[in-house]
Amino acid sequence: MKFTVNTKEFSDAVMNLQRAVSSKTSIPALEGILIKTDVGSIELTAYDLEMGMQTKLLANVSEQGEVILPAKLFSDIVKKAPADLVSVTTDDKNIATLESGDSSFTIIGINAEEFPELPSVGNAEPITLEADILKSMIRQTIFAVAESDAKPVHQGSLFNISGGVLEVVSVDGFRLALRKENVNVTKSISFVVPGKTLSEVIKLVKDGNVDIFPGKRHIMFRIDNYTVISGILEGEFLDYKAAIPKQSSAELTLRTRDFIESTERVSLIISDRLKSPVRCVFEEGGVKLSCTTSIGRAFDRFPAELKGNGFEMGFNNKYLLDALKNAECDEITLKLGGPLSPMIMTPKGSDSFLFLVLPVRLKSE
Repeated sequence: MKFTVNTKEFSDAVMNLQRAVSSKTSIPALEGILIKTDVGSIELTAYDLEMGMQTKLLANVSEQGEVILPAKLFSDIVKKAPADLVSVTTDDKNIATLESGDSSFTIIGINAEEFPELPSVGNAEPITLEADILKSMIRQTIFAVAESDAKPVHQGSLFNISGGVLEVVSVDGFRLALRKENVNVTKSISFVVPGKTLSEVIKLVKDGNVDIFPGKRHIMFRIDNYTVISGILEGEFLDYKAAIPKQSSAELTLRTRDFIESTERVSLIISDRLKSPVRCVFEEGGVKLSCTTSIGRAFDRFPAELKGNGFEMGFNNKYLLDALKNAECDEITLKLGGPLSPMIMTPKGSDSFLFLVLPVRLKSE
């Protein structure tokens, strides 16, 4: 095998694919990136048996072939290549020589036949979404994906398409994030994509459109010249519509930035070692925040419009800030049902997203 390729394009592709390389495995081939040549191009593939990533680059190919190269060393060499072009040559023993300018490296590769085949999505029909919309929907919901494996299906986000509306939902037992958008898709379908896969998809999405191919057990994303494929999470996802309270006894409208900054200020006396809820008193004219830990007390206040009854609620500061920072709008509406009922957060005058944060039971100070 022998080819020459643009150094920057090669380096960028290898860096992206490295995120799908297995770090802990007993199969050496999975610690590498598979390189295959074609006429005028090369194909790079990484796969950790959960998620696979593939891309093609234009290259000057003078000899066909394929090889697996160890991802970390391969990536480090290409990243430090001094010239605009990198040449890669392999012999019949899978020993690869990488040359760029006056720099030359020889590394031991692995036979390409040892690389496992990527899963297939069969004849799945594509769902086409605008890149900006998909990126926004993932970004505004991924923060609420469960980290615990108590219920594995909640380690991903539910994509539910019905009646021309796409809803993306994440839930972890303490909060819920729902984002919806009208889409040009007539069929009804739902599937759960692992949070790890969505984290990689969002890094690759730039502009244009993204094609999503949901199969029976796997899902594929086609993003520009990248393909990402992963398993679909199986299990019964939370009935999120039933989990959202239908009525509220109070409604507040406020500036998102005010709530973020106020929460950050009172959170200065909270740490991993010194945990304490943020007390929020929702009252006419504003919101009073306070917090008490063993190192001191903090108080703050900001203006808000209240309709209905005011009361006091407690929140985990991290969960509160995660929701506020992902609102991505200037003003939000809070719907409150009582001191121990979930708080609902939506954009003012819209229902494009809905965040639900469970309160913390407060002890009397």
